[in-house]
Amino acid sequence: MATTRLRNDTFNDYSSTDSSPAEENSPAINNFPPISGQYERIGEHSSSSTTWFQTLIHLLKGNIGTGLLGLPLAVKNAGIVLGPLSLVVMGIIAVHCMDLLVKCANHICQRNRRPFVDYGDAVMCGMEYAPSHWLRANSIWGRRMVGFFLILTQLGFCCVYFVFLADNIKQVVEAANATTNDCSSNVTVVLKESMDSRLYILSFLPFLILLVFIRNLRYLSVFSLLANLAMLGSVVMIYQYIGRDIPDPTHLSYAASWKTYPLFFGTAIFAFEGIGVILPLENKMKIPHQFPIVLYVGMAIVTVLYISMGTLGYLRFGSMIQASITLNLPNCWLYQAVKLLYCFGIFITFALQFYVAAEIIVPTVTFRVSERWTLLVDLSMRAALVCVTSHIEQPIQRTITPYCQERGIMSLYPSVLAILIPRLDIVISLVGSVSSSALALIIPPLLEILTYYSEGLSRWTIAKDIFISLVGFLGFVFGTYVTLWELLAPESHPGHVNSTLYAVQ
Repeated sequence: MATTRLRNDTFNDYSSTDSSPAEENSPAINNFPPISGQYERIGEHSSSSTTWFQTLIHLLKGNIGTGLLGLPLAVKNAGIVLGPLSLVVMGIIAVHCMDLLVKCANHICQRNRRPFVDYGDAVMCGMEYAPSHWLRANSIWGRRMVGFFLILTQLGFCCVYFVFLADNIKQVVEAANATTNDCSSNVTVVLKESMDSRLYILSFLPFLILLVFIRNLRYLSVFSLLANLAMLGSVVMIYQYIGRDIPDPTHLSYAASWKTYPLFFGTAIFAFEGIGVILPLENKMKIPHQFPIVLYVGMAIVTVLYISMGTLGYLRFGSMIQASITLNLPNCWLYQAVKLLYCFGIFITFALQFYVAAEIIVPTVTFRVSERWTLLVDLSMRAALVCVTSHIEQPIQRTITPYCQERGIMSLYPSVLAILIPRLDIVISLVGSVSSSALALIIPPLLEILTYYSEGLSRWTIAKDIFISLVGFLGFVFGTYVTLWELLAPESHPGHVNSTLYAVQ
């Protein structure tokens, strides 16, 4: 795949990883859609378009990931009753916002006579028709804002993938001598550490760098298929384990403390945040009018999986639930294989999630260098981004700790180190509260108001959109506050969980 260069601050929202930018931009600009009551996507060759079933599979693939494994801990932070009910409500709102984004994008394409707009372009075009002169004059910042949140979210996924791989492989290796064929035990054996988890992170670093050097994702299609099958098999095995021998749930709280609920919100909305794949998938369909049905059916399946995994996982393990439910599985060879299969899927998925951020960041840098240095700069930027997401700065801790102890400044050390080397569970909740709330809840309802305001909107529609955006904004504010407080003073927070959360899509 040739490097896509960005000009005039444009970028492509390629959350769909089954096609390259060159393929997505193939429609000729002069082939405008007709202005009619029935919107038609044009410019796609029938050979490259997708059927409703293929789109459904891609939709499930884009929304189901490691976030599924972190939801039991999220339900614990909300309560065994309040948690599942909240997941239902959040699922309904998230799907509605996805539908709003598609409708607004279709309307903008008709009005501006464009074959396709991505998420960022939709926000920019919506602001260009806003009643406020300030919004119209600064419409370019709408696209930049969406790009920033996409980068933050996707690199957040990649950051957690590193730790997921390290912790699960570490547990498998350290439990190897104690692993048996008996899977009846409900306790995961904790053995003495043989190697620091940061060394596992560093060991994965060169392999992941080589993986992201593959710039044409079609070369990974076979591995991606195998990864999806491996993850599917792992999820089935997890369900069959947590679905039996559930202990008495009467000791579980119906609703957890309000102080931990924002942690649930950040984790859950992070898991539901698959809005970046919506427009690319809809644009690739042979019959785009079928997409709303695919969207609702697909997201209904996703919501059922989220609720069942979160509820059953918390019911099975109770207060002992860890950040990733795979870490609660017994030390028998069958479930160790489950961890390894899921790790293989996550290893391949790293390149797919990294692709979105790279397509936004890398071209902005390569555009400023000569053609001679384009490839070198491209690969260097990809390697640097992988290093950033790997948290390889963590070995600094071994140097900082003795330095602070010798100079009597340990009172400053915890807060400084918490920001420099944060707990991943809190960071993911923070990213979910900030970027995922913005992308999935705050922006789409406001986009509907901007898009249709000049053509007339009912008061009920405006009130509904403002309410949804307000819910997202409150989640952003309280989620950010609680997670930052947890970073700076974890020992005083009742919701502190001494584990790492792998709540990633």
